[in-house]
Amino acid sequence: MSNVPGGTLRLADDLVISRMGYGAMQLAGPHVFGPPKDHDAAIAVLREVVALGITHIDTSDFYGPYVTNQLIKEALHPYPADLRIITKVGARRGPDASWIMSRDPAELKAQVHENLEHLGVDVLDAVNLRAGDNDRLNDDSIAEQFGALAELQKEGLIRHLGLSSVTAGQLAEAQAIAPVVTVQNLYNLAQRRDDALVELCARENIAFASYFPLGGFTPLQSGTLTSVAQRLDATPQQVALAWLLQRSSTSVVIPGTSSIAHLRENVAAADLVLPADAIAELDGIAGSTPTTD
Repeated sequence: MSNVPGGTLRLADDLVISRMGYGAMQLAGPHVFGPPKDHDAAIAVLREVVALGITHIDTSDFYGPYVTNQLIKEALHPYPADLRIITKVGARRGPDASWIMSRDPAELKAQVHENLEHLGVDVLDAVNLRAGDNDRLNDDSIAEQFGALAELQKEGLIRHLGLSSVTAGQLAEAQAIAPVVTVQNLYNLAQRRDDALVELCARENIAFASYFPLGGFTPLQSGTLTSVAQRLDATPQQVALAWLLQRSSTSVVIPGTSSIAHLRENVAAADLVLPADAIAELDGIAGSTPTTD
């Protein structure tokens, strides 16, 4: 599987993912709401994802809502044998495009069934419970919510469980209920709140998926990042992704795009090896120097 961008990460016997993943969020319309502006282009991007060797797609039914999962099904079903689709539950969208947290256990179970339907599968590879609200994390108990998903896992509707927007305490609480294979939190060169959690996940062979790896709706901007990129004959975005991939042994990235050209540029970052001096400079962007597992 040497042609897989960034190599692979084995999280379980039946869960091997490419460390360079693809986030489907940007396939929906503006503000992640409604259909894409170019339906055929969205389908083409998804097919190019698979053609480039990516075996890890991140999605959710609340992207659109329902838009990205329906596009994934249209473009790729029946799915390649090695493709793993990781979705998440815990929110819905209002008619005004608002994000509404929706974590009642019965509601979470309904969302799982909707994901199954819209992706056209009988079992979901992995489901992340969205525990917090992006950068506004909390330490509320998630036992009841995670337990509801664990019940569906026992019923055979979900293979593996993960968490999104989570604290270390919530991760430990969930692990006492069922194994956790993925953690998906806001993390990038500039946002390093979760340095310790990144390292914890590496020690426990849990994938740490950085969402908004390039800054999200406010793209990363740094003179240091630009300087390092120029020196390495790469784009700042490629350097930022390469830094994440080298951050720990279980770091994975899920950059999203609706452009094939941008997709290829992102994938090329998997081959970019950052020298030690470059990493030291980049570590300084957030004013700290984390260790690498």
